Amino acid sequence: MKYLLLICSNPENWEHPLFLRNPEFLEMSETDRKMLTQQSDALHREITESGELLVAAALADPARARTVRVREGVPTTTDGPYAEIKEQFAGYLVVDCESEERVIEIASRIPDARFGSVEIHPIMNTSGQEM
Repeated sequence: MKYLLLICSNPENWEHPLFLRNPEFLEMSETDRKMLTQQSDALHREITESGELLVAAALADPARARTVRVREGVPTTTDGPYAEIKEQFAGYLVVDCESEERVIEIASRIPDARFGSVEIHPIMNTSGQEM
């Protein structure tokens, strides 16, 4: 089944990969920081080589994002997302996994899950069935 993994993080230090600039990460010992970075690289290699990783992308600074709403046929564009939101979408992965347990394992190994969160969303095809 295909899943969308949404990486959420604090936009204060917006430069990818975000976890490398997270204050909690920076407070870790040099050894622990190096180990977590190596684990992240290993996860990326693993899911690339296994064919589970279909797409991955980092999003630009949320200050550059816009929200479009159409009401009564009139489009309105605002800056967005809202600045007061503590965590915002930082990037995403699309993976194809054999089980929900596997996608949870992958999401939990993304370093940003440790400092922010990773949402898991099953992807549906146009007929409404999970892919």
